[in-house]
Amino acid sequence: MSTHPAIAADRVAVVTGGASGIGLAVAERLGKAGMRVMLADLPGDALNESCERLCAAGVVCRAQATDVGDPVAVTALAEAAYAFGEVSLLLNNAGREGGGGILADRAVWTGTLNTNLMGPLHGIQSFLPAMLTADCACAIVNTGSKQGITLPPGDTAYNVSKAALKALTESLAHDLLETDGRISAHLLIPGFTFTGFSTRRGIAKKPSGAWTPDRVADFMLESMARGDFYILCPDNDVPRATDEKRIAWAAEDIICNRPALSRWHPDHADGFDAFMRAP
Repeated sequence: MSTHPAIAADRVAVVTGGASGIGLAVAERLGKAGMRVMLADLPGDALNESCERLCAAGVVCRAQATDVGDPVAVTALAEAAYAFGEVSLLLNNAGREGGGGILADRAVWTGTLNTNLMGPLHGIQSFLPAMLTADCACAIVNTGSKQGITLPPGDTAYNVSKAALKALTESLAHDLLETDGRISAHLLIPGFTFTGFSTRRGIAKKPSGAWTPDRVADFMLESMARGDFYILCPDNDVPRATDEKRIAWAAEDIICNRPALSRWHPDHADGFDAFMRAP
């Protein structure tokens, strides 16, 4: 199977949010491909145990406790990573749930934006300068969300953070055109995935409709090898065609001068249903 050129033996992959879920699944695959893995997450047993698990599987791995919302901590992560070797891949995967609507507590908004938006920005600003002067292929992947595109009501802070991350990653990809393809940017957009977020919501067993983190990791790496920027993952319930139609409807709210979030507006419920049923 072909791989993205940034995935190269003995180079370093930095994975934030790497103690579990999608981050750990990607880290495992990168390590098996011969990369050194710098695993970053909040301090605690989960991070250390995940690093030990990778090492036991033959991966050259180090753990670095990091709050990505803290730029000083991310700078320290970059210093530790480059002391480990030449970094060619950065996966800004650390994220947190939001909770509530516009009037959610200010701490919810601040924490969500700091982690989901500023965390990737801190990562880009800490790692990109060295990537720009390197002589090898590099890649930066940011983990977004379909909620940052279609904006379903009910979790406003999370939606806003992921919508802003989409814009940030698109802007990064455009700026990297000046590297003539040597450095690429990618937006990972997972579908329904059974991760720690799921268990915190009280879902103890993987639902049949959910993908596993391993499947998302495989899909991400296959998509990167093809050169995809938007890595739009389906799941066992929602095929890509359904995602495409939902995204198209949301984009056309502006073009058709419909109310905001018309997919959930009572006056447009029948129109949306008809649109989704149409071939």
